[in-house]
Amino acid sequence: MEKTFAGAKLRHLREDRSMSQADLARVLEISPSYLNQIEHNARPLTVPVLLRLTEAFGVDAEFFASNDTGRLVADVREALLDESVGASVSDSEINDLATNLPSVAESLVKLHRRYRDAVENTAALVTEDGRGQHGSAAAPLPHEEVRDFFYERENYVAELDERAERLAVELGLVRGGDLRNALRDTLAESYGVHSTSEGIDESRGEQHRYEPDTRVLRMAPSMRVGQQAFRMASQIALLEHAELINELADSWAFSGSAARSLARVGLANYFAGALVLPYTEFHSRAESYRYDIERLCDHFGVGFETVCHRLSTLQRPKKRGIPFSFVRVDRAGNMSKRQSAAGFHFSRVGGSCPLWTVYEAFASPGKILTQVAEMPDGKRYFWIARTVYRNIGGYGTPGKIFSVGLGCELRHARRLVYSTGLDLDDGTAATPIGMGCKVCERQACPQRAFPTIGKQLTVDENTSTFVPYPAVPKAD
Repeated sequence: MEKTFAGAKLRHLREDRSMSQADLARVLEISPSYLNQIEHNARPLTVPVLLRLTEAFGVDAEFFASNDTGRLVADVREALLDESVGASVSDSEINDLATNLPSVAESLVKLHRRYRDAVENTAALVTEDGRGQHGSAAAPLPHEEVRDFFYERENYVAELDERAERLAVELGLVRGGDLRNALRDTLAESYGVHSTSEGIDESRGEQHRYEPDTRVLRMAPSMRVGQQAFRMASQIALLEHAELINELADSWAFSGSAARSLARVGLANYFAGALVLPYTEFHSRAESYRYDIERLCDHFGVGFETVCHRLSTLQRPKKRGIPFSFVRVDRAGNMSKRQSAAGFHFSRVGGSCPLWTVYEAFASPGKILTQVAEMPDGKRYFWIARTVYRNIGGYGTPGKIFSVGLGCELRHARRLVYSTGLDLDDGTAATPIGMGCKVCERQACPQRAFPTIGKQLTVDENTSTFVPYPAVPKAD
């Protein structure tokens, strides 16, 4: 069994409750000296002590798990690897910082991100366009800000999730067409909103439109039953929980009204997902089906992407699902959605890894692919990926295709139906991937598109190598 060292977390938790070591030691039925050793990582947490801690503080055992810092470690590494920083630190030093001083590590990451934004803004100000005019400062992209907002919350919004489930129980919501009809009736009876499929111009790509003055919700006829239910649930969120949604949006320092409005839409959509797929029932079905996504799609009458996104939000205390990371990409490598309840790190620099199965899925449309992937730090993940396609027109009209990926740490893989028959203990079967070429430490990767920032290159005019951008060998 892996030993758990959680001294810093325990110390911060104790100090937040204004307890002395002697006070906590009495509660845990151990000596103050023993507790002092635990807080300084001289001794690991034992199972009996861990159980008493969860009872004393009302937290889950997972709160003390060391893997909780994995994402912060990756963020700090990316910040310190920046060539403009030029820091020379070891992985153990980064891990110690993230584990023992998480607030300092988070502040470092935020400062680095603000620094990168300032550099981009300065570059925009001094760059002239073709007419000799100075460009405007590059403002943060609203959708990136909203991604960070949900990322920091580990893709779980308890306030909305719990309210959505209560409403689902109160309304006695069921699945499929009955769910859509129940939500239509709720909108009409409780909010005076009329739902219709008329008045939408799909030729211009319009999918829905709410008209506050007339209280009419218009939805495109081509929208599937599950999509219509989701849209009506989102409208209920904006009508019923506007004050809460505003409060949540105001808790984050968004750069402007566009980002804040996009966050409100995201929060309303989160509520919709939690209403259409109520937490307790969905969690129970996911566990009983061994997270078989297609069975969940059939049971709840929603699409593949919707189920994957909901699976990544199952982080309710004392009723947690597998901590998944969720991502949606296009063929060009653009990441339009990324959320994580696990330690998997999505790079903000240099794109993603071409060896990731999420991109391979485009070669097998509609087929679920699996992959055991190993990050440069040795941590392994189990990924599944499949393409999703949507077209609102007829033959010859352009649609949109994405690859949706869902991943978890390898230790959870046996709980998934997709691991059946796989040898998860075979380390040689893992695909070595990275966070993106510019920050990836795998110097011997033949698929590398950029050199690693902060690494000196070997440039020899008289030789060539199969591996692009070979690094200077370390001196003996």
